[in-house]
Amino acid sequence: MAAFQMKSQALICNEKQEFSLEEFEIPSLSPAELLVRCTFSGVSVGTEFAVFRRKLDYGPYPVCTGYQAVGIVEDVGSEVTRFALGERVYYRRNFLPMQVDGQPVTICSGVHASHTVLPQDAEIERLPEGIDDATGSLFVMPSVGYNAVDMAGIQMGDVVAFHAVGMIGLGALAAARLRGAVTVAIDLNPRRLDMAKELGASHIIDASGLTADEVKARVEAIKPGGADVVFEGSGIPQCLDLAFPLARLRGKFVFLGHYGKAPVSFNYLVPHSKQLTAFFPCNDGLEPCREAVLRNIASGAIPWHKTITHRVTAAEAPDLYARINLVEIPELLGAVINWS
Repeated sequence: MAAFQMKSQALICNEKQEFSLEEFEIPSLSPAELLVRCTFSGVSVGTEFAVFRRKLDYGPYPVCTGYQAVGIVEDVGSEVTRFALGERVYYRRNFLPMQVDGQPVTICSGVHASHTVLPQDAEIERLPEGIDDATGSLFVMPSVGYNAVDMAGIQMGDVVAFHAVGMIGLGALAAARLRGAVTVAIDLNPRRLDMAKELGASHIIDASGLTADEVKARVEAIKPGGADVVFEGSGIPQCLDLAFPLARLRGKFVFLGHYGKAPVSFNYLVPHSKQLTAFFPCNDGLEPCREAVLRNIASGAIPWHKTITHRVTAAEAPDLYARINLVEIPELLGAVINWS
């Protein structure tokens, strides 16, 4: 570490759900730690804003979120052997200590920061060649989708319906397409449906203006009796009862969305009478899944760069987060923060 004291900026949310950039000192590295200078961090509209709104509770305010980023190794401790200075890496955690007005910051992964300190055995790997930093910084959502597709055992020729195609739903759809499935994207948002087409959806169902029975009829027109597998990706508990009827008898159902910390209720008789097998994927499948997704992005098999609709500088990030929190950007899909 250089003799002068380095500082890092990070995106912080307080108890009033106000967003700001705050500055923190970077401590000297321990022998097994490395310092990464962030180039881009990726926004998760689902998980991060669930934390801000207390749908998920990972600790008190102030909080620093962000669980996906790309950067350059800028310094290494004396015992670091896995990484060298100047290497491009992708990572999921930040171990930099932070305080605002004497209050410890709850670090919910915390990679929305200009610099990250982390042990060499943390969730960090080299970024494959052929991926730009902005696209690479959105690696978690498609990995979550890929993991769910793998868990559900999607097979070639399966008809798979995706009820809500946000970023995780789009990632799952892209993974299912690569396995040879017939993919059906269902959403109310035309921008999401257009993106599903870009990622290779076989069928599109615009559910705006349709009743639940009409959506079900559209699915059954593609596969009589219903889809082999249904992914529900909205994270809205009330949508479960809209999605269960889309599955065929003895089909599969994937709880792809995160439905929060509160108990969830649904109409038991529908999945019960259909004798559905349910899957509850969690996390992103860890390194094997991330590596597979990034390899497919690098090869062009998953054109994930197309999902980026918003790019902001670090200085613009607080305003972006405030607008997302107020639901003022319905056209937003993928968003990245440029820390360079």
